Amino acid sequence: MTGQPPDLRVSDADRERVAQRLRDAAGEGRLTVEELDERVERAYGARTAGQLAELTTDLPATRPGTALGSPSPRKSRGWLVSVMGGGNLRGRWRAGGRLRAISLMSGGDIDLTHAEMNEPELRITAIAIMGGVNVIVPPGVDVEMTGFAFMGGNDMKVPVQDLPPGAPRVYVRAFSLMGGTCARMRRRDRESLEAGESSPA
Repeated sequence: MTGQPPDLRVSDADRERVAQRLRDAAGEGRLTVEELDERVERAYGARTAGQLAELTTDLPATRPGTALGSPSPRKSRGWLVSVMGGGNLRGRWRAGGRLRAISLMSGGDIDLTHAEMNEPELRITAIAIMGGVNVIVPPGVDVEMTGFAFMGGNDMKVPVQDLPPGAPRVYVRAFSLMGGTCARMRRRDRESLEAGESSPA
């Protein structure tokens, strides 16, 4: 948010970029889980650039191309953590080769509908404890789910598709305790892309 007027109104994409930066910092050990949850909640409630800037003043500077208003997709660095709240990866973002999602007494969405999959495979480890993790894919993506559930359930709702060789693949390893992980398909639609979020299935 450097160089932007503090009273400039921010967009949903700006809020999501800051939230992802906070998740990156937590994955690097710079923030505790409690700090991450508190700051992400404030990020989604922020209305101005100044309010967002306050959340990252003690973190390293952003990389080039991630300033306010940048159209570049966000890049996931491997962690999505939600504790007694909500954590989501939605809209335009870059999915790397591996992603870990932890949901404790909360819910989290990993929405690949408009994501850029820069590698042929994405491996997701989903841990749901008294909560849930949703993995949402567009048509044309092959999904495989394995794992274990105790007093909960893991649900695979992606239909079998006749896909060409080289189609992107998503492997989900789901571990659920009194919670669950669900993999499902959603078509791409212009409205959800412009909003930068997912509509209910």
